[in-house]
Amino acid sequence: MAAGTIRYWAAAKAAAGTAEEPYAAATLAEALDAARERHPGELSQVLRRCSFLIDGNPVGTRGHETVRLAEGGTVEVLPPFAGG
Repeated sequence: MAAGTIRYWAAAKAAAGTAEEPYAAATLAEALDAARERHPGELSQVLRRCSFLIDGNPVGTRGHETVRLAEGGTVEVLPPFAGG
């Protein structure tokens, strides 16, 4: 299990009620499950629409259970952005 930081942006930040918080998880799926438990309600809906960066690298379509998290890493939670 690794420890790091989850950073929430835009609608995810509003739904979580915080800009960032620590994680203790081996995979992205575990980190997101823990975030849903800490912030029941709207965050679960927002996370379904989000894209994710792990230490600056896009997750893309990979299964979240296959994305390993590093010690001291950062998960960026990015809701869809409008505009251009």
